[in-house]
Parts: sequence; C-alpha cells; structure tokens
Amino acid sequence: MTETKVFLLPDLGEGLTEAELVNWLVAVGDKIRVDQPIAEVETAKSVVEVPSPYAGTVAELHGAPGQTLDVGKPLISVTPLASLVEPVVINAAETDTALIEPVETKETAAETYRTEERAGSGNVLIGYGTPSATATVRRARSRRTNPLVEPVETKGQDAKLTTAADDAILLGTRVPGKLGAVISPLVRRMAKEHGVDLGQMQGSGESGLIMRRDVEAAITRSSAETELSPLVEPVETSSTGVNVDPRTGLGISSRIPVRGVRKAVAGNMARSRTEIPEATVWVDVDATALVELRAALKKVDPHHTPGLLAFIARFVTAGLKKYPELNTRFNSTEDTAGGECQEIVSFDGVNLGFAAQTDRGLVVPSIRNAEKLSARNLDEEFKRLTAVARDGKATPTELGSGTFTLNNYGVLGVDGSAAIINYPEVAILGIGRIVDKPWVVEGELAVRKVTELTLTFDHRVCDGGTAGGFLRYVADAIENPGVVLADL
Repeated sequence: MTETKVFLLPDLGEGLTEAELVNWLVAVGDKIRVDQPIAEVETAKSVVEVPSPYAGTVAELHGAPGQTLDVGKPLISVTPLASLVEPVVINAAETDTALIEPVETKETAAETYRTEERAGSGNVLIGYGTPSATATVRRARSRRTNPLVEPVETKGQDAKLTTAADDAILLGTRVPGKLGAVISPLVRRMAKEHGVDLGQMQGSGESGLIMRRDVEAAITRSSAETELSPLVEPVETSSTGVNVDPRTGLGISSRIPVRGVRKAVAGNMARSRTEIPEATVWVDVDATALVELRAALKKVDPHHTPGLLAFIARFVTAGLKKYPELNTRFNSTEDTAGGECQEIVSFDGVNLGFAAQTDRGLVVPSIRNAEKLSARNLDEEFKRLTAVARDGKATPTELGSGTFTLNNYGVLGVDGSAAIINYPEVAILGIGRIVDKPWVVEGELAVRKVTELTLTFDHRVCDGGTAGGFLRYVADAIENPGVVLADL
C-alpha cells in the first residue's frame, strides 16, 4: 500500500511565517487532483487558495477554520489513488435515478497518478510546489460508458455503513411511488460525517430525490454560519459572573485576537514609527481649476472621464521624476566587519501605492510603473485594484511592491492627517476633502474649491527643501492643471 503523503503549509510569499485557515475546500474522503485548491488561507497580505501538489484521497485535515497555522507545519494528508481504487459494483436499481461519476480502473488510476507525479503542475508556491514540465501531459482516462453518476460502494461496504439510524433516515427520504429511488451510500456517508439531517431535507432531484449537491449545499450553509465564531473569543467570567478589567474596573465584553491583515498593519506601522525619523509639511491648494477641467471633460465623455484622484496621481508621478529622493528606500545592513552599512536605494520607475479601506482592514495595493500611465489608465487601475483588495484577492506583489503611497483620506470626510509612512517607503502624500472656502483671487475674496495636501517624509533621505519642492510642484499642478498636463 502506498504511504500517505503529508503536505506542509508552504511559504506564501513575502517571508510570512504564518497564515490563518479561512475555509477548507475539500473534506476527508474526497478524491483530489494535482493543483486542485484545497483550502483558503488568509496571510498578512490577502486571502489565497492553496493548491495540492498530490493527487489522491484526503486522509486528514490538519487544522480548523479560524486557526492560525505556521509555515512548514502539516496542512493536509493525502493517500495516493493507486492504493485505494477498488472494483466498483453498480446497483442497477439506482443507475437511472442516482448521479454516477465515471469509474476508473485500478490500473488506469495508478497510471494517471504516476503521469501527474512525473509531469508536475508548474504551479509553484514560494518555497514549495510541484516540478514544472516542459511539455503538456494529457491525463489518461477510461472511456465513459455510463451517464455521470456518483461512485457506488460495494454491498459489503454499504452494509457496514448502514446502521439502524441510517435505515430510519432512508425510510423518511424515499420517494413516494419509487421504492428504489433512495439516496446513494456515498451521499448518506457524506451527510453522516458532517452531521446533516437528511430527514429534514428536500432534495433537488427527480421527485425530491436527495442528491450530493443538496448535502454539499447544506454543509456550506453550516460552515458559513459558524465561520465568524472564532473571531471573537468568549470572555471568562469570575465567581461573581463578571470578568472585570483590573485597570479600569470595567467589565470586559469580548477579546478579539489581532491577526491577519490587522496584525500586519499594526506591525508595519509600529516599525515605521520606531525606525523612521519623519517630518511633515502641508499646504492648502485651490483645486477649482482641476474640478472645472474634469467637469468639462465629463460633458464630452461622461463614461470615460478619470476621477480627480487619477489626475493628482499623474501629477505625483511627474513630481517624483523631479524629486526622485522621495521615491527611494533607506537600507541599514551589517557589513563584513560587523559594522552598520547604510545606503539609499533608488528605483527606475514608480510603483504608486494607495490606501484602500476594506472589511479586513487597511491595505495598500500599488500600481506598477505608474509613471508610464495616463490619467485614464491610472483611473482604471485604481478601480481594479480596489475591487480585488476588497474581495481579499490581491496578490502579495500587488500589496507589497509600492515605492510611494498616496492616501486620499478626504473620502472619509476629513481635511488633514499626519499619515504614517508605509514602511519601508520613505514618503506618503495625503489629500484632504475638497470643500468650498473663502480664497483671495487677484486681490478679491472669492469662494473656491480648496483641499489640503500633507507630505510626511523620511528625513534621512532628504531635507525640507526637497520635500517642500515636491509638495509645491503637486500643488501648482492642481491649481494649473492645463499647463502641467500639456508638458506630460
């Protein structure tokens, strides 16, 4: 018999050491193929699906949804198909009503498994994965002779699985007028393992027959109802029935573990405050001309006019070309003699990050090579990356490759903020809300569209002259967008 293989949680990128198990996509007893997604895990960056490097039958799941798993620890145990495939006896009474899957012979399944193992998937997670193949390998399958139906177990196996309770359930799920139209042994076993009450279920098959998909839907609903329960830990009560905080004297209502994105943000912000000697400069800007320019463009093409943030992003990338010190990284390493070696690393291009608020916390996706994009292209990337970030599907590269961050906190209804630099970057530009304010224009008081720009920068990479020059360039571009856009 082939030995069960244990798949360890791989390095999911960015040197992360742990991940939270969000949801299992397979169950014990399921047959899986190479590269089939087996679990969803949440890292400090995003929610990702983990593929299996093995084909076979799931023998054990190591962990429960909500549990934090360490990289390198067991994730799933898989028994290769070659050791489990048995001859299948099909009950003729059920073939016209039950769902049957194509049956592979023992020899065919073994050859299929060996072919997959030799070819590999090429889908390699960082630090783990199956070997890549130079040529495409076609899976060998037996010729299909039956309609798609679920595999039916032998009578001996069925006798072992069917208990008095099972028989009672069967009686309650027979279809009137069709005494042989009962649920298959595989469906009964799946329901029993997951605690699904078949007696209370209305099937979606002919005449109300309970099918495999009905049980799977019931399992999914049950998992969704309990998915959030691990997020809030129950509070232990004292002898008086109340858990009291010793410092404040107030009762504790809940304890919420800091993990996932929230944990990563907390660690990153703490490191930024600890290591970076930051300084902040700000300026009020008359954005009336930019608002009017966009309004005019919207009349011409209402469906493809970039948002104001896209125009400002265009000005920012142009400003970073003039003041490249703000698009760098400060490195501190140990030299061969054991001393500290410091350097400022410059980049050939701008990966423009932007702060996006999601249900999972604050994330910063970045637009790669943003300096090469037009305002319309930038606007499209803002929308795309915001959507994938809120869905938790942004990749580690999209969330961890920025060189400068733009923070539009004006959408939160505030005017200004001394933002924390997104470590290891060296600067972040904040944009407040655009509101009507009194403003002096050519010696006369007028009502103008005014916003506040705030630049927080690492004082190790530049001085106030550079920071002020960059901020003034972006401000002038907002106040005179036509002149600046003509030169871009």
